[in-house]
Amino acid sequence: MSFSNYGELCTEVYDLTKKIGQSLSGDVEYYHEKLKHCKGRILEAMVGSGRVIIPLLESGLIVDGVDYSTQMLASCRSRCDERGLTTNLYEANLQELSLPHKYEAIIIPGGSFLLIEQREESLRVLKRLYEHLEPGGQLLLDLFLPDNNDNSSELGRWGGTATYHLPNGDIITMEGKCVEADLFFNQYRVSYLKYEKWRNGALVQTELQRFALRWYGVEEFKYILESVGFSNVIVCADFEDGKIPTSGNQKFVYQATK
Repeated sequence: MSFSNYGELCTEVYDLTKKIGQSLSGDVEYYHEKLKHCKGRILEAMVGSGRVIIPLLESGLIVDGVDYSTQMLASCRSRCDERGLTTNLYEANLQELSLPHKYEAIIIPGGSFLLIEQREESLRVLKRLYEHLEPGGQLLLDLFLPDNNDNSSELGRWGGTATYHLPNGDIITMEGKCVEADLFFNQYRVSYLKYEKWRNGALVQTELQRFALRWYGVEEFKYILESVGFSNVIVCADFEDGKIPTSGNQKFVYQATK
């Protein structure tokens, strides 16, 4: 069985656990506040199934979305259609992003930028996002550090099990296995996630996902943004303007100008 990246079962779990408009530590409110005066186009990169873009659209903003997952985009499109919302949703690899519009602002909520596995890929993505901004446009995104209890000595052990009950009565179980990690020097971790869907006690579908996470120091990422060409880089903690990051348990929010 081959690995998927945000396949069908993963998307079902995501839809169930990341409700439309569900705020993660205040992120939906933060992005809306920052964007509410935008008159031009906004792009949500790594849009997923619509948790953030839909409330922004409902507030009257012009927001496009882009993601590389066909399943996630299909879910997002369906949710928009259900609400009578019109948007452009693009399926694309951010490293090769070439959209027909320039944007007043680009956002990446939910720490999703950390899902870009290689540092070289991250730089290419940031350069493509920079090119898609209008002069003076803003990039806003949030990052986090992994759980301090993570332990690379746990390589190869299955853990992190979870069970999800779907509205139709089906059950999806998920089990994670850390297969590769370098927590302190190269700052990354790779896990395999196994999803199984059960119906009336019978296994009906299985899906494997390769889940990679690469993180950055607070000042490190600021320097990366500046190396790409961004200026006026501001970092705050926990979606509170002016709150200086002081702990690895906080969310780190970046605002940068082209």
